[in-house]
Amino acid sequence: MKPTRLAIARYAIFLLPIRVSAQTPSSEASLIRNPVYQRNCAKCHGIAATGRHFRGPSLISEKAAAVSSEELRSIISNGKGHMPKFAGKLTPEEIDQLVAQVNALNKK
Repeated sequence: MKPTRLAIARYAIFLLPIRVSAQTPSSEASLIRNPVYQRNCAKCHGIAATGRHFRGPSLISEKAAAVSSEELRSIISNGKGHMPKFAGKLTPEEIDQLVAQVNALNKK
């Protein structure tokens, strides 16, 4: 094997784990990149789900972690306080996906 090919092969082997981990999106990235979240939730809860002053609370917090999946699903579907209901605007699958992604954010 030529020295250049050997060097490239070694380089590729060492970078393989980095490349694989870079392709696996974090749970936060999943929610942030979710178009349903961006269209319907980000304006109040923030682009990075960290909340907005005098708007929606952070979705990455102890308080959010304490909410059960069923309660979170109910809040998204039926609204709560200033949060509007999304039952007629989002499909049950979209709501389930948001619930799973918010839960994943808080399991770090």
